[in-house]
Amino acid sequence: MFKLNLKIALRNLWKNKAYTLINVGGLAIGLASCMVLLLYVAYEWSYDKQFKNYDKTYVVYNNAKANTQVFSWAWTPGVMANEVKEKIPGVAYASHSTYPYDQLISNGEKKFKKSVVYAEPSFLKILNYKFIKGNPDKVLKEVNSVILTETMAKNLFGDEDPINKTVKFNNKHVLKVEAVIEDIPANSSIRFELLMPWALYANDNPWVKNSGWGGNFCLTLVQLQDNSFFEKANGLMKGIYTRNSKDANGQALLHPLSKWHLYGDFENGKSIGGKIDQIKIFFILAFCILLIACVNFMNLSTARSEKRGKEVGVRKAIGSSRKSLIGQFITESMLLAIMGMIIAFVLIEVSLPYFNRLLNIQLAINYQDWKFWLALVSLTLITGFIAGSYPAFYLSSFEPVKVLKGASNIGNSSLSVRKILVVFQFSFATCLIICTAVIYQQLNYIKNKPIGYNNGGLIEMPIQGNFSNKEKLDVLKDQLIKSGAVTNVTYFSTPLGDEGNSTFSISWPGKNLNDKVLFNYRNAGFDFIKTIGAQLVNGRDFLIKTDSLNVVVNEAAVKVMGLKQPIGTKIEWDGTKITIIGVMKDIITESPYQNSKPMIIYNRAEEFSNIIVRLDPSQNLSTSVDKIDGIVKSLNPDFPIERRFVADTYEYKYQNEKLLGILSNWFGGFAIFISCLGLLGLALFIAEQRKKEISIRKVLGASTANILTLLNKDFVKLVCIANLIAFPLAYIIINKWLSAYEFRVSISVLPFAIAAILSLIIAILTVSVQSVKVAKSNPIDALKYE
Repeated sequence: MFKLNLKIALRNLWKNKAYTLINVGGLAIGLASCMVLLLYVAYEWSYDKQFKNYDKTYVVYNNAKANTQVFSWAWTPGVMANEVKEKIPGVAYASHSTYPYDQLISNGEKKFKKSVVYAEPSFLKILNYKFIKGNPDKVLKEVNSVILTETMAKNLFGDEDPINKTVKFNNKHVLKVEAVIEDIPANSSIRFELLMPWALYANDNPWVKNSGWGGNFCLTLVQLQDNSFFEKANGLMKGIYTRNSKDANGQALLHPLSKWHLYGDFENGKSIGGKIDQIKIFFILAFCILLIACVNFMNLSTARSEKRGKEVGVRKAIGSSRKSLIGQFITESMLLAIMGMIIAFVLIEVSLPYFNRLLNIQLAINYQDWKFWLALVSLTLITGFIAGSYPAFYLSSFEPVKVLKGASNIGNSSLSVRKILVVFQFSFATCLIICTAVIYQQLNYIKNKPIGYNNGGLIEMPIQGNFSNKEKLDVLKDQLIKSGAVTNVTYFSTPLGDEGNSTFSISWPGKNLNDKVLFNYRNAGFDFIKTIGAQLVNGRDFLIKTDSLNVVVNEAAVKVMGLKQPIGTKIEWDGTKITIIGVMKDIITESPYQNSKPMIIYNRAEEFSNIIVRLDPSQNLSTSVDKIDGIVKSLNPDFPIERRFVADTYEYKYQNEKLLGILSNWFGGFAIFISCLGLLGLALFIAEQRKKEISIRKVLGASTANILTLLNKDFVKLVCIANLIAFPLAYIIINKWLSAYEFRVSISVLPFAIAAILSLIIAILTVSVQSVKVAKSNPIDALKYE
């Protein structure tokens, strides 16, 4: 029976090539879209799960309360790890490490600026990276030693065995290579090329050895013996700050490593989501597009009901059972699903390089993974069954007597179902159009929102190598200005768009003892405000050497301190009296979606880490950049040139929103295209049902325009109903999405109007393709047998 059904199915598909092509194309696009989105979802979901005991590993977060707000971050004191290991029951390992940052590593003429992490041996007990060479039980114990990743080892030593060979670190330390590990996976939150002992970090930064519970500067990881200890351990972590420091106001908590990437947003000290919200959107989008493809299949299949009706009648008349007919139609849908999946494979392989560039990741199909094949076969079978189920049960229900007599109303009972399916398709498509429009509105709103300074023409470079010497730094500044390439040079403690340090230890006249206000603090050089193009509201910028005990504050700081005459006011910072000499307008240095936090800027030359230069706008950009590179290289030949435009760094802050917008565009377009195929299916069906009515109207004098209006009117109604359903749904979705931003665009009528007009135009054009054909047909063809 299966062989017979297969043969009949193949004949039917071959006989109706156009129908087969449209159906296979719709299913292929739906399956390809679904698979690409699911590959991305699976990639994001697998973050930090490559370690053996990832499910028992936690990141220590610090919840610091400031008035009514609670700030949460994964920065902890260096003494935290030992305290946790000794005092918290059920802890197998606890380690502290730095976050990755770039440093210079060299072997002769081979020099690279690569990501470094300093850690202690227990770090490798928690995160069990695969060792290619070296003994994992003996590493990170010698001060002048280093672990390289496989690619880093090849870059430095080629095909030589790197073990026990030496490399130079920051042109200062000679380090012995004691191990080589596999490259850190791209889906790991902690990525580095060099792993070094914590003791080396402490030697280079003496303050680390004396740091107590007041400074949060490292990452602390904890691995439990078993998750049954979690509740007790997490309960004891809450009071770890107050047990060790009377002035501490923070609480620690254990956040699962496996959730670190996806659940990074906190509110009132609790994880509320993060990137998982975007992943959920893509997951739902994947199956909605596939469902639309299945609905499209149903519409196209039942649109051919009158042609297939006689076939069903004849087969029933000669003894075929309904079960046999259902089997035949399901077989056809399975064949189409399999063909669609084959084409989907081609589409996926062709499109993956583009999406990899777009997402800046490496998605790939693992053909050796049995889970992939299981998912693929399951997805194909489910798609084939869902797509074919309604046509199979519907077509097999025809009564042979009626269809063989030529009854023309065999499809009337299912027309309302098809209309509902089309309304569903267009509701989803319209909702996507609205959401995409709002995403772009929000992105443009933030891009055009003033950031408090002029980031165009600003270049940043790290202070490294010879520039760590103040005299060399002064020579650099002098030569850059004399070259004519730049107009101003200043220094800063961090890259301008990065997060920096913060403190609660600020007191001011009239401060309430119960007030806990978190201040950002940065270190800046002379003419900082002038160089970055910020606005000075009152007072002056840093100009003289004695400014080391003076500070500049932003408007948010003045507001929170309630100072009416801030210039000359003496405030206290960690017991040291400092004087406010200037007030500047708020500038965006962290998230462009949040209000500026209170900021204090001080001036200490020994703490500068970044050079900021303002390009001369009257000079050619590429010529100016070449001049800067030449001067930097001549003064600091042992270090590679590193410079970046501040505007590019700021642009990167919109990456998630840009990605969401682009993917919504692409997959929204696919959903609309597939919906149009479904609408075309319904148009074919109705045209088939009403061909005699249309012919009679033409005989009685109806024009082509009258026929087109008649046929399009019903579809316009369906699209209008779809819009009415989509509008409130889209409003709820975008309102929830926008609520995550302090700065957000107001929801206007424009996206809804665009979606309504666009959906109507698409629907009319799609239906008109078939309507024109019917309207221009010869009425004799439909009436000659009457």
